[in-house]
Parts: sequence; structure tokens; C-alpha cells
Amino acid sequence: MNVRRIYVEKKEDYAVKAAELHDEMKNYLGIEADKVRVLIRYDIENVSDATYQNAKITVFSEPPVDMVYEESFPKNDDDFVFSVEYLPGQFDQRADSAEQCVKLLNENEEPVIKSATTYVISGTLTDEQKQAIVKHCVNPVDSRLTDEQKPETLVTHFDEPADVAIIDGFKDMAEPDLRKLYDSLGLAMTFNDFRHIQNYFHGEEHRNPTMTEIRVLDTYWSDHCRHTTFATELKNITFDDGFYRPLIENAFNNYLADHREQYTGRSDKYVSLMDIGTLAAKRIRKAGKLEDQERLQHCGPHRSGWQDRGMACEFQKRDAQPPHRDRAFRRSRHLSWRMYPRPPFGTHLRVSGHARYRRRRPHQAPQRDFGGKTTSA
Repeated sequence: MNVRRIYVEKKEDYAVKAAELHDEMKNYLGIEADKVRVLIRYDIENVSDATYQNAKITVFSEPPVDMVYEESFPKNDDDFVFSVEYLPGQFDQRADSAEQCVKLLNENEEPVIKSATTYVISGTLTDEQKQAIVKHCVNPVDSRLTDEQKPETLVTHFDEPADVAIIDGFKDMAEPDLRKLYDSLGLAMTFNDFRHIQNYFHGEEHRNPTMTEIRVLDTYWSDHCRHTTFATELKNITFDDGFYRPLIENAFNNYLADHREQYTGRSDKYVSLMDIGTLAAKRIRKAGKLEDQERLQHCGPHRSGWQDRGMACEFQKRDAQPPHRDRAFRRSRHLSWRMYPRPPFGTHLRVSGHARYRRRRPHQAPQRDFGGKTTSA
């Protein structure tokens, strides 16, 4: 079966994306265009004629609001046209959903579908303006420009990957060579982190690491995962003059007093945003008031060890009760189950540190009593 191509465009009254792009070009880029069109392009393979005709008006489009063009679409000769597709390896949710829906129409077929977004800009544009529009529409992290030539097949063949590269000589590398290697890899970690890894493989593993290990550590030690910004030691803290200065300064001094008491005899604990955010939970636990909570242990090694890591969150343990023992549920028995959803377990999520806790969603019941123990839904 040959590759089929269709373009789906919202009718003018429903072309919200095109209108948004037109406004962004005018307000953000300062580019006036006569008209902006946005079309979704589908390339389809391994689909029979009957399934294709059915899917064209059920899966790929909605006839009341969409216009469908097969193989090509009407445009002016001087229109600026370009298409954007996901990079190889990026998940294309639109194409994946289309494949699953087409399979529902005929379970004996295995369709292959790829999608792209086609932009049509009408008006007089300079080369610089065209480049600015493309840069605005293409996120190089996950997308790329694609040509208008329809491929012969959509089946992708991948080459057999090479063996994972081992960084020869890494564990015994001199510092100048180590720094040169560090600069060539474009890592997010600092050079001191890189040197610490070398010391570990030299003294503990007695081998050279693979490139995969270096990349995994670089990801794990990134600011997003390790929160290096929050873990930065705070020194020479000052307070701006203002109405709230006494209150803020007093709260900080109370924190310092708790910090000294919590970490008595320890020189490795210092003032940081992470410690400010997690010390309260540590103090309450030390006082024996959080014994009914389950701590989520930090998984994975860290160069500072994992024995005293700040936990992202903790779960308060509660006994689950069947619905008939839920007094709040009995009081609302005139409401249907669908109208009054309740969770099967009374789990109350408490947070310390950077994880956030949404107390409850609007559609959920407020609070319930589970055998004398109150918990939030």
C-alpha cells in the first residue's frame, strides 16, 4: 500500500491556532501578515481504501469544523509555506492516537502514521522575517523543519547501535587531560563533580566508566534533580529595611537556633535554602510527633551520602475502612457514588522540601472520619 497524505485545516470560524499565531507574529515579532493558516499533515501507510475513507472523516477530521485536502491543498504561489515535525525519538501523541483509533476501525490492519504541522503565511515578507517566524514556530529541543516531499515509506529502519563507549584512561587521567575531556563533553556538572567521579572510579571501582554512566550521573547531579541551587551554602545574609524586616529577621534567628540544636556536633551541615525548607519536619520528627508517617527514602548514591538527605515527602499512615464504616459516607447516602466520589484509602500526604501537596480537588469530599482518625481526601 502506498503512502497517503492528507491535510486537515480548521474552518475559518474555528481556526483558533491560526488566529493565535497571527497575533503572536504581530505583537511579539512585529510582523504584519495578511493571513495565517495552520494545517495538520498526516502521512498514512498500511491502511486499506475502506478504512482510509472511514478514518478520513472520523479519526483525522471532524466534518462540521474541519476541511480535508488529499495530497495537496490550495494556496497562493507567493505564500510562505513550511512544515514542522517531531525529531526522531520524540513521542508524537497525535500520530500515536491516530494509529490507535484507526486500529479500532479495522483490527486486522497495522497502520503507520506520522504527523506534521504545516504553516502558510500570506503577505509580503523579507528573508529575515521568514527566519524569525520559523524560529518562533520550531522548538529545536523536540522539533525540526521537514520538507514537503512525501516519503516512499513510513517504516523506519534503525541501525544496530554500537557498543557503549568506555572512556579509556579516565581513572588515571592527569588533571589537564581530565579538564580537556570535561570541556569536550558539555556537561551540566561542575569540574569538581567530574573529578570526584574520577576519584570514585579510581579508588572504588578500579575501572574506567562508560559514557552512559557519565551521562546518567550528569543528569542525576543536575540542578533539577539534585537542587544544587537550593543546596548552596548561604553566607553573609542581610535583610532589607522595611516593615517586615523585624519579623523576617526574628524568624531567621529562630531557624539558626534550631539549626544549631538539630545538628549539634556536626560540621557538615550548613545553612541553605534546602535546609530552611526541611528543618521544620526534621525537628518535629526528632520530637517524636511523626512516628505514624512513612518516610520516602532517597534512592541512588550521592557524593554527600544518603543517610541524612532531605526527604521530598512523607505519607501519614491511616487504616482503611470499608464504606459502610465511613460515617461521613453514611450521612451522604442519599447521594450516588458517582456524585460523591471518595478514595478507597485515607492517605494524607505531608510535604517537606520541594514537593508540593494539593490538599484536595474541588470534586472530592472535604474531610472524613476513618474510625476516629480524621484525614483529608
